[in-house]
Amino acid sequence: MTGRLEGRLVGRLIGLGVTGSIAAYKAVELLRLLRAEGAEVAIMLTPAAAQFVGALSFAALSRHPVEMDVLALLPDGRIGHIVLADSADAIVVAPATAHWMASMAHGLSGDVVTATCLATSAPVVVAPAMDGEMWTHPATVANAQRLRDDFGYRIVEPVSGPLASGQSGQGRLAELSEIVEAIVAAVGTTAVRVPDAEARPPLVRPARDADLEGRHIVVTAGGTREAIDPVRFIGNRSTGRMGAAIAAAALDRGARVTVVAANLEVPLPPEATVLRVESAEDLRAALLGLVKASGGSAGTGGFDALVMAAAVADLRPASASDAKLERGASLKLVLEPTMDILAEVAALVRGAAPRPFLVGFAAETGSFDRVAGKLGRKGVDLLVANDVAEAGSGFGSKTNRVSIFAADGSREDLPMLPKREVADRLLDRVAGALDDRSLEEGSLDDRSPERQTDRKQPEHTEPT
Repeated sequence: MTGRLEGRLVGRLIGLGVTGSIAAYKAVELLRLLRAEGAEVAIMLTPAAAQFVGALSFAALSRHPVEMDVLALLPDGRIGHIVLADSADAIVVAPATAHWMASMAHGLSGDVVTATCLATSAPVVVAPAMDGEMWTHPATVANAQRLRDDFGYRIVEPVSGPLASGQSGQGRLAELSEIVEAIVAAVGTTAVRVPDAEARPPLVRPARDADLEGRHIVVTAGGTREAIDPVRFIGNRSTGRMGAAIAAAALDRGARVTVVAANLEVPLPPEATVLRVESAEDLRAALLGLVKASGGSAGTGGFDALVMAAAVADLRPASASDAKLERGASLKLVLEPTMDILAEVAALVRGAAPRPFLVGFAAETGSFDRVAGKLGRKGVDLLVANDVAEAGSGFGSKTNRVSIFAADGSREDLPMLPKREVADRLLDRVAGALDDRSLEEGSLDDRSPERQTDRKQPEHTEPT
């Protein structure tokens, strides 16, 4: 077959069930072909299938936990095979044994593959593989007919050739390309069934090197509140989700993390040191305190990198009332600009050796025309811009589409990604830049835990 189109399953979630046939090893290649078509793939293994091919290979290639037990729960408490049944665009069982086809034809949900097929309303594709006599036995013929005619399953019939028994006949798993074609046809032009990544089976996060071990990373998160009176304030829509994701990602890579946390609607990782702040001025004071903290002989100004993910108010009331303002017909507020905290920090650490790596965030609407100018004015190394008016990229969303502008004039546009993935992509840049700077300064060994113990540890503070 020639002229196969690429990307026909982009955005789709395909459940791949593998049963106990010697052809189970071919499912690994089928997984690869489905991924090449753009599909996200979640794997189900029967106990017999796990005897032929290990779950680790499937988990590594699919980046999803492998479902093997109908009673297994996901880390968040959801039932794994039910989540897959409810969110898959199609289920494919390849190879399907005679035993599995008999169980499925009679609704016996003794394994996770059968249970998922029973629980789903998605189209199901079945690719049998077995000995030739088993395929032509009246029981198997009847079971295949019932799956096809009564259940509406697509059967990709086995082909003739040498079999595991040493005989030759019709029983070999169909060509993988034909199975892929059947899946594409089953999905058709229907809309993606469940596009929300949070409603799908979770991804297994790829292991990363501890490339921030010995580093102190400061992350700001959340939105500041600027007081009008003791009750009311001017705020913004930030939930702190992006900052929390960056903090968690940095901890996973071995960093010591301090979070300067304004108003948050999400939890912070418990391993982080947290400095609680309320207003832009509070946040400024906390950062200046970190900048002035003893950096030991390394002279790093108290931290190795600052990621300014907080949404800091640009304007605040010129004066706040000490008492609650009375409700009236109208209220006029005089607003004044807040200090550009990131620019101030950048100016203060400019002479440090090595200088901390600085990352800012810019929430824009419509275009990024102003971002390059902001990058220069603030004096940072990277400025991460996102269009908060775009669906899935605004405040509170679990995903983000960002463009990373660098001081050298380069720009990297990332696709829409979960915020944790955005955090890891960003920290890839931070870790690489810190290593480069350490090499230039001849101070890469300063990352050792022994050197890090000389640094002053920030204390937990709460707003007063």
